[in-house]
Amino acid sequence: MTAEKRRFAPWHKSDRNFFLAMVAIIWLGILMGFVPDILRHVGAHRPPYPLIVHIHGAAFVAWLCLLTAQVLLIRNKRVDLHRKLGVATAILAPVMVVLGLSTAYVVDNLHFGTPDNDPSFLSIQLADLLNFAVLASAAILCRNTSSAHKRLILLATIFISDAGFARWWGEALEKLLGHSFWANWAVDYLSDFLLVAAIGFYDLFTRRRLHPAYLIGAIWGLAIELIAVWLYASPWWKPVATRLLGH
Repeated sequence: MTAEKRRFAPWHKSDRNFFLAMVAIIWLGILMGFVPDILRHVGAHRPPYPLIVHIHGAAFVAWLCLLTAQVLLIRNKRVDLHRKLGVATAILAPVMVVLGLSTAYVVDNLHFGTPDNDPSFLSIQLADLLNFAVLASAAILCRNTSSAHKRLILLATIFISDAGFARWWGEALEKLLGHSFWANWAVDYLSDFLLVAAIGFYDLFTRRRLHPAYLIGAIWGLAIELIAVWLYASPWWKPVATRLLGH
């Protein structure tokens, strides 16, 4: 086999539809998870969400809109505009990390001492933000290698989309599976696993091999999530998380 044949093909005719479909699935998970939750919140006349929650939500929606626009620009061969818009993506990524940390701190403290109190959940929140920060940074660094860049940016987005899917089907999974380690993993992260696996299956189907950047990113992200679930179930983590939250 020649070196050319062993090389990962940077483009396949199905890419334009696959990556757009993946973004659409992420949108579906976010909308199905958060919109009913917001409607129930408003319908029950519960206190308004803290301002930071609105800002965080607006930033996340802006990220999804940017990602959608970027995929459409590549789909329509507007690489020039894609690169210009990439500057906004690079600026928004660190802002989202800061907003995510701030929102987690405010919301977790808001729930402190209430029936919704669960300081151990900080491990899940921190894992999501760590995955996003590392993979989005890697994607930006690999921006001149399109095949790596688009897989890493998609992975980064997948690893912060689990909150929507968990709100959508998490309660049903919890009733079905109970409260074991793997049940907790499925409730929080089954969507991530399925979406990450879909990228791998697609690459194997279209290229007969996995992209090295995808492979490293997927192993990293899924491993961090396993550690997060392990922390969540560890008795010693709750007092540590409580102290981190200022109590």
